[in-house]
Amino acid sequence: MTDAELTVLGLVVEQPRHGYELDRVIEERGVRNWTALGFSSIYYVLDKLAKRGLIESAGAPASRKSRATFRATAAGRELCATATRDALTTLTPLHARVLIGMANSPGLPEAEVSAGLTERLSALRAQLATVRATRRAQEPLPAAASAIFDYSEAMLAADVAWTENALRETMVEKYDVKKVHRELYSPSSKGFSVVDVPELQYLAIDGRGDPNTSTTYANAVEALYGVAYTVKFASKNSLGRDFVVGPLEGLWRADDPAVFLARRKESWAWTMMISQPPWITEDLVQSAVADVVRKKENPAVAQIRLRRVAEGTCVQILHIGPYDDETPTLQRLHDDYLPAHGLTYNGDHHEIYLSDPRRTMPSKLRTVLRQPVKAG
Repeated sequence: MTDAELTVLGLVVEQPRHGYELDRVIEERGVRNWTALGFSSIYYVLDKLAKRGLIESAGAPASRKSRATFRATAAGRELCATATRDALTTLTPLHARVLIGMANSPGLPEAEVSAGLTERLSALRAQLATVRATRRAQEPLPAAASAIFDYSEAMLAADVAWTENALRETMVEKYDVKKVHRELYSPSSKGFSVVDVPELQYLAIDGRGDPNTSTTYANAVEALYGVAYTVKFASKNSLGRDFVVGPLEGLWRADDPAVFLARRKESWAWTMMISQPPWITEDLVQSAVADVVRKKENPAVAQIRLRRVAEGTCVQILHIGPYDDETPTLQRLHDDYLPAHGLTYNGDHHEIYLSDPRRTMPSKLRTVLRQPVKAG
């Protein structure tokens, strides 16, 4: 039976009723707060129950159907009891439409998300006030009716609390290094640009070897993200300051820079990094490291440190495509752009991985290629 059918059948089992009386009881008991039963649907449900032989007319004139009184049949009482036992033990899946809205909310401006949640919060509070007023008007209530109101109030109160929290999260502007330093994280792919990179701080770990095959590299990246998210939650909980975990970045170096053009990855040394907001301290990082060490068996975690990097003047470009296709762009940088502008190297080759390679086609990977430079 549907929820509407079981609700109407239960009310008729309770005592014979006609449609107008059913509508009045449904309204008085706040039934519409937890089931969709409009006035017109009551008669539709009554017709269905009658055709199934679960209720029958108590003898009202056929010409006055709206006042026809219905009573439960023996079959109706039996089915109502069986369905009621099942309803008492069945868990109802949560299908709140707001969850779809939250899942899609990253596609909207933050102001629109906040406005929508604010409107929802106002409606929830009004609905909760209505339920409480309806309850007060009918007290004292039988135990079963009181339990129903308890449930309605609890669900609405929980929804109010959830919406309030979601609204706070939306309205608090999170620090995002990609927005704060937009010019450093969104270069053009059409040509090289010169930027001045201020001193920034990162979670960092050093290593050597082919990133595609090295266990050391895989452990380092896993450890970085584990500590980065632990720092994020510690900052939010203890300092009240939240931030977006930045993209993975890497400083790459070799005794002979030609190994980058030749893609001889086994000769590469690297420092993998994740940017940190300026308020993150060494003590907070070390506390996070200790926390992750207790939870994960990864030798790389203990090697992570907070490091400040000052690159100064840099040349950068956005590379779109597989990592191994970076060579022509790097050759243009090394062989054409730098000599033509009287520049030379002044630090490690820097890459910023804006895309998640686990979820992005190789042809669509977006990587910032950056080279610190100085006058040659």
